[in-house]
Amino acid sequence: MTMPLVLPQMSTSVGRAGVTGGEAAGEPASEETDSPRHGNEHTGSALLQAVLTRENLQAAFKRVRANKGAAGVDGLDIEQTARHLVQAWPAIRDELFAGTYRPQPVRRVMIPKPDGSQRELGIPTVTDRLIQQALLQVLQPLLDPTFSEHSYGFRTGRRAHDAVLTAQSYVQSGRRIVVDVDLEKFFDRVNHDILIARLQKRIPDAGVIRLIRAYLNSGIMDGGVVVERHEGTPQGGSLSPLLANVLLDKVDKELEHRGHHFVRYADDCNVYVRSLRAGERVMGLLRRLYARLRVKINETKSAVASVFTDRKFLGYSFWVAPKGVVKRRVAAKVLTTFKQRIRELTRRSGGRSMQQVVDRLRSYMLGWKGYFRLSQTPGVWRTLDEWIGHRMRAIQLKQ
Repeated sequence: MTMPLVLPQMSTSVGRAGVTGGEAAGEPASEETDSPRHGNEHTGSALLQAVLTRENLQAAFKRVRANKGAAGVDGLDIEQTARHLVQAWPAIRDELFAGTYRPQPVRRVMIPKPDGSQRELGIPTVTDRLIQQALLQVLQPLLDPTFSEHSYGFRTGRRAHDAVLTAQSYVQSGRRIVVDVDLEKFFDRVNHDILIARLQKRIPDAGVIRLIRAYLNSGIMDGGVVVERHEGTPQGGSLSPLLANVLLDKVDKELEHRGHHFVRYADDCNVYVRSLRAGERVMGLLRRLYARLRVKINETKSAVASVFTDRKFLGYSFWVAPKGVVKRRVAAKVLTTFKQRIRELTRRSGGRSMQQVVDRLRSYMLGWKGYFRLSQTPGVWRTLDEWIGHRMRAIQLKQ
């Protein structure tokens, strides 16, 4: 069963509506926090109709299928959802237009992090992933051009590598002090009212705003119990990165207005300056700006320091080669995590065949080397290759 069998039941007669971009400057945080929620506005908006066109939904389902992913709280995988929507979609569509659709809670999944802590993911149902993806495909082209040029995360035509190269250019220009800001559990603590106020300034469309609010309030299921959420945009849904950019763009624009050299990728922001004193001033500014958004800086992980003290950005750090040339390398902590993973994959007591070890190792190595191909330390690669080769020979000898 494929999604196109469902889509003939959906509206196909409308196109996209124009949306005003940009936002007013200098609004106080209290106005955002106290922003009223929508009440009885008509939600059959042209923008929502654009989201629900047959063509847009077909493209959204294709992307959801390509991304694969586990089932949500309803237990339905992608193909089961496609069959379910043959009968269920007309009622869901009517609820979406009426503004009465209520997304199902997301399923909580905890992912271990290298430092021993855990990162929370919220897995939506496939139906809600489809609707979120359809929203994203309409909203992103409208919102993305309004974001700062210093923002690189989850934006069309921009990659993490672009952010790293920009950061390197700032360091090469003499800005060798970094204001490295880590936001404490950012995606878990996004203030809904402030975020919705930011969206309303960019998307004056009651139907879409109401639907996004419903997703923010959908709750999270843990151990069979649904927990209400009054803050946060759980990672796992298609909309979360876009909503993060909408919220944090306010800080970007203020830094931009003041002429700072910075790079932001999602909730990871580095500002590059020429002195520690300037760095401390910028850190003080960022504390104030994030506080207005009700976002907290993790003071333990954040710092004003020399770029060359192995402060990492998106897995990379910088070093100075002869003649003062600034170059890229894999950050020390990332390299340690990599070696730990290689040890796990090449344990001699794993009870696996040599081919199984090679297959698992190849998959991991290809992804890792693909991302860190910007590293300018060939000697490190040679040392790693020799070390991995030694471990593989040890497995072969044991077998």
